[in-house]
Amino acid sequence: MSETNQAAEQAAPHRYTAAMAADIEARWQDFWDAHGTYEAPNPTGDLAGGPAVASRPHKFIMDMFPYPSGAGLHVGHPLGYIATDVYARHQRMTGHNVLHTLGFDAFGLPAEQYAVQTGTHPRVSTEANMANMKVQLRRLGLGHDQRRSFATIDPSYYKWTQWIFLKIFDSWYDEQAATARPIAELVAQFESGERPVPGEGRTWAALTAAERADLLGEYRLAYASDAPVNWCPGLGTVLANEEVTAEGRSERGNFPVFKAKLRQWNMRITAYADRLLDDLDALDWPEAIKLQQRNWIGRSEGARVDFAVGEDDAITVFTTRQDTLFGATYMVLAPEHELVEKIVPAAWPEGTHQVWTGGHATPADAVDAYRKQAAAKSDVERQAEAKDKTGVFTGAYATNPVSGEQVPVFIADYVLMGYGTGAIMAVPAHDSRDFAFARAFELPMRCVVQPTDGRSTDPADWDDAFSSYDAVLVDSAHGDISLDGLGVVEAKARITDWLAERSIGEGTVNFRLRDWLFSRQRYWGEPFPIVYDEDGIAHPLPESMLPLELPEVEDYSPRTFDPDDADTQPETPLSRNADWVNVTLDLGDGPKKYRRETNTMPNWAGSCWYELRYLDPNNDTALVDPEIERYWMGPRDGAPHGGVDLYVGGAEHAVLHLLYARFWSKVLFDLGYVSSAEPFHRLFNQGMIQAFVYRDARGIAVPAAEVEERDGAFFHQGEKVSRVLGKMGKSLKNAVTPDEICAEYGADTLRLYEMAMGPLDVSRPWDTRAVVGQFRLLQRLWRNIVDEATGETTVVDAEPDEETLRALHKAVDGVSQDMAAMRFNTAIAKVTELNNHLTKAGGALPRTVAERLVLLVAPLAPHIAEELWRKLGHDDTVVHQDFPVADPAFVVDETVTCVVQVKGKVKARLEVAPSITDAELEALALADDGVVAALGGAGIRKVIVRAPKLVNIVPA
Repeated sequence: MSETNQAAEQAAPHRYTAAMAADIEARWQDFWDAHGTYEAPNPTGDLAGGPAVASRPHKFIMDMFPYPSGAGLHVGHPLGYIATDVYARHQRMTGHNVLHTLGFDAFGLPAEQYAVQTGTHPRVSTEANMANMKVQLRRLGLGHDQRRSFATIDPSYYKWTQWIFLKIFDSWYDEQAATARPIAELVAQFESGERPVPGEGRTWAALTAAERADLLGEYRLAYASDAPVNWCPGLGTVLANEEVTAEGRSERGNFPVFKAKLRQWNMRITAYADRLLDDLDALDWPEAIKLQQRNWIGRSEGARVDFAVGEDDAITVFTTRQDTLFGATYMVLAPEHELVEKIVPAAWPEGTHQVWTGGHATPADAVDAYRKQAAAKSDVERQAEAKDKTGVFTGAYATNPVSGEQVPVFIADYVLMGYGTGAIMAVPAHDSRDFAFARAFELPMRCVVQPTDGRSTDPADWDDAFSSYDAVLVDSAHGDISLDGLGVVEAKARITDWLAERSIGEGTVNFRLRDWLFSRQRYWGEPFPIVYDEDGIAHPLPESMLPLELPEVEDYSPRTFDPDDADTQPETPLSRNADWVNVTLDLGDGPKKYRRETNTMPNWAGSCWYELRYLDPNNDTALVDPEIERYWMGPRDGAPHGGVDLYVGGAEHAVLHLLYARFWSKVLFDLGYVSSAEPFHRLFNQGMIQAFVYRDARGIAVPAAEVEERDGAFFHQGEKVSRVLGKMGKSLKNAVTPDEICAEYGADTLRLYEMAMGPLDVSRPWDTRAVVGQFRLLQRLWRNIVDEATGETTVVDAEPDEETLRALHKAVDGVSQDMAAMRFNTAIAKVTELNNHLTKAGGALPRTVAERLVLLVAPLAPHIAEELWRKLGHDDTVVHQDFPVADPAFVVDETVTCVVQVKGKVKARLEVAPSITDAELEALALADDGVVAALGGAGIRKVIVRAPKLVNIVPA
């Protein structure tokens, strides 16, 4: 330490320094823990807080579940956590009972991959990561109710995840009632004959156990099926669509992903498509997130149309342009479509165009080769708007139902099983993709919608399809149906009725949303509470056998394969534990042998309902106490579907976690377990803290801390490097940990800096050099109240002057509004302005001013606020003090500057009362000497008054 700094410390031993901040922060964090300062009482149960709780206003504030990474936190991670903490503290100080806590979403692939590499049990590494993260989060002074925290890997938690799965498995969706109902009610309908069993003359009693199970599986909200999935040999598991990149590779590991048919568990989320769409309107969410969900659900109205193929089969298509049926000149099936193998003939029909065959000797050869080619592409790649279309003729023909014309049936990768029926009627004259395909395969085109852009009606002359809703139909008549001369809307209605009358089609609604693939071939996830009997029938475990815990295994990895080998099958870690897989159980009808499900649930399962566990974390007899759930999450004014009051997290979860959680909430609501049909009423997406990434000539990131700036250029070890703004992270070598900033300045400074960087929902660059600005603010705040030489307060019991009162109450008013609206950056600016005013005013602060200043700062910088509050003579914590309330009399300016213009030029400025009337202001302006001189005796044609700030005089 230099002699200068040593002398400064001796002169000001009680100065606010990083060392003092560390001491203050550690002491108050211990105090909060010891006194349960942030414990939120429930209206009933083991966390009950007495009769007064139910009558208090309350707020449930949540952060999105963090995953406990081994790398720990960098300063970008706590942005949302600090924001919710500031908001929660303000809500407590305005009289609310605030529930704010944080758990851990701890199942998932990273811990499993680490286990594969090191042999360390995933639980061991995950719990170590959680312990480290808890230390880092505690140091930030976050006001969490620790009694309510948990991790998804706790058996006491995933017992209820498994329980919810069983409730979903044991339910079906009644479309007439638009609600989920127990499967037993469906069985009763089949037994009584109220609902007929499919198949002529069949009855429920005559079905075998396997047939009953298969029939119920067509209705269950959780069901197993053989379906096309995204198979990733390099990871040894299947992936949801959302986990596959646009390049057709796995989001984790960047391995190729292929289409394969496997038996997997699914959630019938599509049953809720309409409700998931409609209920968005009542949610207080960013419009961008709502739009993403609407697009993902993808509701479209059209018609189902059957095209006969062969003697007994029909290809069903969904189209939104049923008016163009007469223009359908060929059909396309997705390569995975179940009818493909059935309709393919042994040989090419006579006269088959050589371009259609792909150069193969038989249709079977062509189809097989093309299917393998398509399996290597992602859905995104297959839908890309490329002009070059690929496909192959199946050798089969279908019948156009309106014209009777025989049209060839192709398979092509631009048609997906994941949308509609996996088949399309191709109208190349009026669809750009079909147009490109028809040109490539020399297929006929027929114009059936009259062009309005001057082109001819012969598609041979066109460069692209003509598509319009503002046109009339032509060349669309056959037998008893004619659409000629009708507009598109009228034609759609006419043809839909015609199809329905003949039972070859009907008006219908289609959705882009697909059922949720719910199986993973991994170890580190929730086991399914399902066993299979000797006939392969799935049986749910009784609740008394929950939780079904993960067994110990020697090898944590699913079997992986050559990443490019699509012809492989999953082998899960659990399947290798024969003693666990093969069991004898009594499920109510005596001991029998069963085989356990060896897939595990996806990592999304635990985060689909975690908001409910926060409410009643110790309940081991029910999912959640109904009274507690209604208190915190039930429907209320402005939130008709209920839900969490504020949910903060990243926008990247728009169509994954958020959609899945909404689905689970609606099922639980339908079955009567919760009163809230939506999990999260208000959603706020925080921006990202970015950092500069420095790369050398090879494009490799170099440590940001070792880069020097010289004359506007950047150098690492003498070599010039490039700089771009990007993400912060360990791999980019630009991460700054909160521990570093806390050690150098203290947690309160870090909190202030992150909140002051800009609007919370906007991304912003990190600049360690700028952190010191907020540290100096705290030092000035400290000096305004505490003598740095003695450590005693310098406040006086005197009344503040009017100027100080006005500065104080304006700050209180502004900060109150900013806190409620989560504009923390402008709240800090107002606190800074007030503190600077008090500093410039000089002298000892009046006690009333000092106390209100501390209370204003308390949500933002709680540690220093607690210390100053104690120094001001209070024995209780600042956390539960009332937030200051502004006196309106001091918020309004005493005078306002009014600009007076003559011929558009400013001639006077008048100091007037804010409440001055138009007439009074006009009289003052006309009497002003400067205005009189500017008019020079000229008459006045018009006076425009905008009290209290503007008068505009127009001379005659």
